[in-house]
Formats: sequence, structure tokens, C-alpha cells
Amino acid sequence: MPRARGHTLQIQTQLPTNDFIPFNRPFVAGTEAALVAAATQEGQLSGEGPYTQFSQAWLEKRTGTAKVLLTPSCTHALEMSALLADIKEGDEVILPSYTFVSTGNAFALRGAHLIFVDLDPATMNIAPQAIANAISPKTKAIVLMHYGGVACDMDAIMAIAQAEGIPVIEDAAHCLDAYYQGKHLGSFGALGTLSFHQTKNIHCGEGGALMINQAEWIERAQIIREKGTNRKAFQEGRVQAYTWVDIGSSQLLGELPAAFLQGQLLAADQVLEQRLQRWHRYQDVFAELEQKERIERVQIPQGVSINGHLFYLKCRDQTERSALTRFLQERQIQAYFHYLPLHRSTAGQRFGTFRGNDQYTTKDSERLLRLPLYTALKPEEQTRVIEAVFDFYHE
Repeated sequence: MPRARGHTLQIQTQLPTNDFIPFNRPFVAGTEAALVAAATQEGQLSGEGPYTQFSQAWLEKRTGTAKVLLTPSCTHALEMSALLADIKEGDEVILPSYTFVSTGNAFALRGAHLIFVDLDPATMNIAPQAIANAISPKTKAIVLMHYGGVACDMDAIMAIAQAEGIPVIEDAAHCLDAYYQGKHLGSFGALGTLSFHQTKNIHCGEGGALMINQAEWIERAQIIREKGTNRKAFQEGRVQAYTWVDIGSSQLLGELPAAFLQGQLLAADQVLEQRLQRWHRYQDVFAELEQKERIERVQIPQGVSINGHLFYLKCRDQTERSALTRFLQERQIQAYFHYLPLHRSTAGQRFGTFRGNDQYTTKDSERLLRLPLYTALKPEEQTRVIEAVFDFYHE
């Protein structure tokens, strides 16, 4: 095995060649340009036009959500969630430390004290027992993130939340077309959020959506999204004056990215099929290395349906991961680790506390390495990635 030269991921400095395999290539269906051009000619460029309406209706039907509102990003949707859940200064919000910064930042912005808890190493998702142990009289919400489109243990988490009367908010950024016991992720809690960033299976460059599963929150969500105004009710003739009625922000997705998104959504079945083919190929072929105790693979719990969003393996430690990353780079293959635990960050220590034992969060985050996985990944390119990983461990 190559000798490790430190723990820091080395930056790719040489220019990629034609043989270079990037970590990600954004999917393009081929219809997006025509739809964007049509939206441009139609002249409705701000949000809530026909392309927004199509995408929202498509997502509501696909996910079984009562109401979906497109937003400029998943971050915006999370910030709307914090407002809808009425998070105030001094409230506690329980969440995983192993997640993207927006999962915590959205609630820290409202003055919440973030309570980070440990994960389940089998899935890298928040551990239900860690949630139960962290609940206090100040707990105002449980925020979870389904890592890589693999569902958290929703039966256990919802049982805990319902027993305590605490709302659940799902960061389902990775989760379009991912399910738990046949139910779409993001549709379990009071609220869910989706991401359409270019790194996601379906995207519009930058974009997101808020999934509202409690009907009584729909109207206020529309007000918050429209800068705190009753514009939606005014347009529908339900009020006589268009005015400021609540706090809010400008959280509408424009019609041009919505038109791009429509083209992507129409190709969603194709994307899902192709990503799952590539994901299962990795999972099957690397079983040999796991049996030899060289790596660990993600474990998909019973009743969980994935969407092939990302594939990772776990090395034995951080040193080995760094060595494997460099080895792949030398083979012109881009591979990345993922989140640094929030509770170890400067802002995480300022706005939150890790409650309980950090048994797995830090250790497993330092071992995880994501391999290239995207719709346009060619079979021969995936073969090169697989062979390079095997070569590393054979050496």
C-alpha cells in the first residue's frame, strides 16, 4: 500500500487530460435550452409562472406531498422551515453533526442552540437513540438529513418525535426518488426540503424546494416566501390589498431555472435508472474488498429504496483515505471526502453543543471517500475507477 504523506486532501494542480474522470458532471437531458428559450420569449421571468407551476405539481405528485414550493436553494427552504417552526432564541434544535452547514445555519440564524448528536455508522445518518437521549424541555425541533439518499430510521424517529410532541424537519437534499417503506423521503415530518444544485441527480444549477406536509402551514409558507406579503392571496382575490403581513424573504425561484428544471424532471426516470445501475455495480464489485476487511460499504436497511445519489466506501482510517485519494488522483480520477463534522467547526462550537458521545461521527467521517458517480459516467470509466481502487489495495 502506498505510504501516506499526511491527512490533508491534496489539491489537483495539474490540468486534467482527456483521460481525466471528474467527481461529477451535471446531467443535461437535452430539452432544457428549448424550454429556457420559450420561457424567455413568453416574458414571465420572475417566479410562480407556468414552469414553476409545472415543476411544483410534478413534485407534489411524485413525492406525495401536500404542497411543494420551489425556492432558490435547499438552504432557502431550510431557512423557511425554521421560520415556520417558530424557532426563537434559546430554543434547542437536535440535528446530526455530520451534515452540510445549511442544516445547522438555518436554525442558528433564528437564535437556536444547536444540539449535535452521533450517527449510525451503517448509514451515516442520525442515530435515533442519540436523538432520544438529547431531548430536553427546550427542544423545539428535530432536524435530520438522509445522507446520500439513504433513509434514516423513520419509524424510530417519528415515534420519538410524536411521543414528545416535537416537529420533525427532513433535510432531503439528496433524496428525490428515495423512499422509506414506500413513502418518499421528506414527506414524513412536518416539513422537508429538496436540493436542485448541479451536484444532485436532478438540478437547475442552483435551486431547491420546500415540502409542506401540514396543511395549516401552507398559507404562511407562501407569505414567508413572498417577502412576508400576502401577494398570493391578493392575486387569488382573497384579500383586497397587497401588503406586508409577516416576516419573510425573497425566496421564489425564477422562471428560467424553473424551465430548466422542468426539462430535468421529465427525464427523472432515465436518470434514476442509470444512476442505480452505476451505484449497484460499485456496491457489488467492492463486496470482495469488504469481505477481506479492507473497506466498508454502506448498508441499505430493509424497506429503504435508494436513488443512486452518491457512492462511498470507508477506508480503515484517515491516513489510508488520504493515500487512496492521492493514488486515484495519480490515475486521473477525482474522489472526495465529504462533510467535516459541524461540532468541530468554529461556527458549530459557537452556535451549538455535541450532546452525548462522539463515538462514530468524527471517526467515520475521516474514513469516508466518495467515488465518481453521475449519469454520464461511461462503463469503461467506471471500470477504471474500480480497477484503480483494487490496484491500491493489492499494492
